[in-house]
Parts: sequence; structure tokens; C-alpha cells
Amino acid sequence: MFSKIVVGIDGSNPSLNALRIACDVAGKYGSQLHIAHTPKPETVAFVMGAVAGYHAVVDMPKPGEIQKAAEEVIAKGVEVAKSCGKDSIVTKIGDGDPGANIVKYADEVGADLIVTGRRGLGDVAGLFLGSTSHDISKYAKCVCLSVA
Repeated sequence: MFSKIVVGIDGSNPSLNALRIACDVAGKYGSQLHIAHTPKPETVAFVMGAVAGYHAVVDMPKPGEIQKAAEEVIAKGVEVAKSCGKDSIVTKIGDGDPGANIVKYADEVGADLIVTGRRGLGDVAGLFLGSTSHDISKYAKCVCLSVA
């Protein structure tokens, strides 16, 4: 039923829960698992702002910091997928709009399911950044699953 599954993650608990569910579905159907992440400077600043001494409002992260943060999110996703028994995992780091990138990537690989967390980095960040899962469900050409 689902041969290729794309999971959009941002490192938040809801996105990692979505990944766990995607791993479960992939295990049932023998699906190829793709983990996608598109960092946004605002999201990285929001996360880094939780660290004492970093002023997220004043200092936006540099490109190197954004790339490093993206690699850490992907590494955490791979770790979670492996703990769920998935060994063959394809990863993708995009740039720009996360929703558009996930839909585009799903089209490129021929995914028949996209799984995302319903809320990512929290209600406050969601208010400023918009809803990636909403955009994905609006534009995707395949089945979408939004996980709480």
C-alpha cells in the first residue's frame, strides 16, 4: 500500500512521534523511509534562544549554524528510526519553505505517504512560522498523515 514514505521532521517531540509512527507503517508495508528536514533561520533562532545567553531576537543564526542544526536534527531522526528497527533510511536537508520542500521531495521520490507532526516547535513558534503540516496537506499529491 505504501512503498515510499517521506517524514518531515523539525526535531520537536511531535515530529519525532510522527517518525516513530512512520517507522511502524513502513515496517508493516516494507516501505522505503525518507526523512526530510528543512531548517529555517527563525526556527533555529527559536531553538537556540532556549540556550542561556543566546539572544534569538537580536542574533539570527549564521548559515553554518543553520547547517549544523539541520544535520543534528537529521542525525536525531536517523537515531530514532534505527531504534524503531529501520536500517535503510534516506535523508534530505532542504532550504526555503519546509512545506513546499517536503511536497517537492515527496513528488521527486514518488512517495505515496507523507507523515508530519501536527505541531512542531510549539504554539508560539507556530504562530510566527505558519503551519507546515497544513501546507503539506493542501499541496501534496499523496496521502498525508498528521500526528499529534
